[in-house]
Amino acid sequence: MAAPPLSLARRVAGASSPAAAAHSSSRSRYFRPRLLPSKRWSGVVKMGAAVGDGQGGEEEETRQAKEMAAARRRWETLIREQKIKTLTPREAGYTFKLTDKVLLDVRPSNERQKAWVKGSTWIPVFDVDTSSDLNGLSKKAFNFMIGGWWSGSSTMSFNKNFVQQTEEKFSKDTDIILVCQKGLRSIAAAEQLYNAGFENLFWVQGGLEAAEEEDFEREGSQAFKLAGIGGVSEFFGWTDQQRAQAAKEGWGYRLLFTGRLVGAIVLADALFVGAQSIGPLLQQLQPH
Repeated sequence: MAAPPLSLARRVAGASSPAAAAHSSSRSRYFRPRLLPSKRWSGVVKMGAAVGDGQGGEEEETRQAKEMAAARRRWETLIREQKIKTLTPREAGYTFKLTDKVLLDVRPSNERQKAWVKGSTWIPVFDVDTSSDLNGLSKKAFNFMIGGWWSGSSTMSFNKNFVQQTEEKFSKDTDIILVCQKGLRSIAAAEQLYNAGFENLFWVQGGLEAAEEEDFEREGSQAFKLAGIGGVSEFFGWTDQQRAQAAKEGWGYRLLFTGRLVGAIVLADALFVGAQSIGPLLQQLQPH
């Protein structure tokens, strides 16, 4: 069974983009196609096709759709045949606390630094792209323009040494529970480890975003559910995750973001008035 192609890996890395906001219910015990809704991947496919034109773009879209469908079938087969076992976040939390199984966090650094499970091991399967060459900068600019400013999503690079780094830390008969933010990157990582000969793999369906705070012992400044958000939408509290959090915590939580919104409006108004006032002042300063 071949490892996921790199182009597919890059799309899984972008699973936290605006087009990939949906995730599966943590109550579902088995991998279902709804973890990979067509809307999620069509957004990414169209993004890639936009760079091309005409027939070439259509062919690329078709190729990527076939690639994604093939990956989904492989993942479903691995889980159906129990080669990779499925755990809900709650089951994973109990298992990690009560047994000697390893919890392997494969999220990128920008998510990991906000919230992580105490005692977990971190080896990212994708991480934030820190390249500063022309190609890297153009990707970052493109990502910002298509919604990165709103969602806080970053361009990611595939960790080619993921399997090697895991082999250096753990023997292939180690019980490893893999987790990410939404569940997509961790199932892709689990497939890589299975293909490399790891025998006892467990996948947390829905990821940490589907977990309740009591499921794991958390370290970090954010709730698990909020570790994958960012940008302007997070600053003003306009993400689905924050709205759900506000429903639990009440008005005290909402007031923080209401204050930010009011402050932004006041600042924008002050800048507008200032811009109107400075025009006549500059005219007066011009020599006659």
